Amino acid sequence: MPAVLWFRRDLRLSDLPALLAAADVDGEVLACYVLDPRLTASAGPRRLQYLYDALRELNAALDGRLLLTGGPPEIQIPLLAKRIGATSVHISRDFSPFGRQRDEQVADALADVALVATGSAYLVSPGRVNKSDGTPYKVFTPFFAAWRTHGWRPPAVSGPASARWIDPDDVPGNARIADIPDAGVRLELPAGEQAARRQWDHFIGTGLEDYADNRNRPDLDASSRMSAHLKFGTVHPRTLAANLGQGRGPQAYLRELAFRDFYANVLHEWPDSAWRNWNSVFDRIEVDDGSGAAELFDAWKAGRTGYPIVDAGMRQLAETGFMHNRVRMIVASFLVKDLHLPWQWGARWFLEQLVDGDMASNQHGWQWAAGCGTDAAPYFRVFNPTTQGSKFDAAGDYVRRWVPELAALDGGVDVHKLDDNRRGHYPAPIVDHAQERMEALRRYAAVKR
Repeated sequence: MPAVLWFRRDLRLSDLPALLAAADVDGEVLACYVLDPRLTASAGPRRLQYLYDALRELNAALDGRLLLTGGPPEIQIPLLAKRIGATSVHISRDFSPFGRQRDEQVADALADVALVATGSAYLVSPGRVNKSDGTPYKVFTPFFAAWRTHGWRPPAVSGPASARWIDPDDVPGNARIADIPDAGVRLELPAGEQAARRQWDHFIGTGLEDYADNRNRPDLDASSRMSAHLKFGTVHPRTLAANLGQGRGPQAYLRELAFRDFYANVLHEWPDSAWRNWNSVFDRIEVDDGSGAAELFDAWKAGRTGYPIVDAGMRQLAETGFMHNRVRMIVASFLVKDLHLPWQWGARWFLEQLVDGDMASNQHGWQWAAGCGTDAAPYFRVFNPTTQGSKFDAAGDYVRRWVPELAALDGGVDVHKLDDNRRGHYPAPIVDHAQERMEALRRYAAVKR
């Protein structure tokens, strides 16, 4: 009997358990993707561009046999299943709050057709690693130890030849979209499964060994740049983990994959934490939200704060849809603890701008910076942007690249500690960090009391 393989955050053919499960029904498989208007409306143009480019590559790998349609999945998926007489619809399980609700609606609408979930986007799926009493971990370090003990399966052996594919043109009355859309923006790095494989091979050869030492250096090309590929599932983290040995660099990278699983687990267990403080004590924190706050927020978004490392990060984000992870922490701390703005403002802006914008990692990364999440940095930790810049971009190369007003400064000048005579057209600081640090501590102390 025919089966439907519904692609979502798994835009690849290799290491795809759901593909093997669909092919195992002893019939042909219809590959499809549904452009959900709720998701396309909430995604920034770069994320849409990545999606469309990855769909084009997936369609090419299937020799044009990807059926792309649009509309509510709870209508489109049952319709496609009925048109080909499918007995099952196969998916990779989605653990996000939105994805779980959507899949429940689709399962109800399918009625007698089974919605079969096989595998997920994680090394260890949310809900599988818990404490001995069955409750979820709230702190990363013990989660990491249990996560490693739990382990994961090797990559699934799958590919274009794993199934007999149904030609969408043979689907009665199919509502196939003739052309995959284009968002009209340029991506800094290419999208899709082949690009993911090339990027990973490049990182293994040039950056993995020294990753533990260089991962916090935004001035170096030391990060893997796999985050967007993992977000869209053009590669599975199992594929990456299979190449990691026991050295310091590989194990530091494995720890980052564990953080990704940890935040997905937190969001799965506490779905309200997508937009609310995981630690509800911080619901009482005093934040600024008036017209003056909006002006500060606009300066932050534009990279016009007068703090070079902050502005470099925000301008990198605006120009490329990517920001180095260390700098993400610095700019997040600046927003919530120097400008006293709600972390949700920054999280929403990141999701609009980032190619790799992922709900679990983004929201809980922001709550880590704000001190209101699980395993958060101590609430009283306030990153000093000048110190952070001098420590992790000592020569100022990162700042000079992304802040053109400072690019011409002599290499001997510390771009993170500028006096007024050297600023030129670069703006003066919009706040005094020392004063705002004390104000942040006052507000946090009031909450803790």
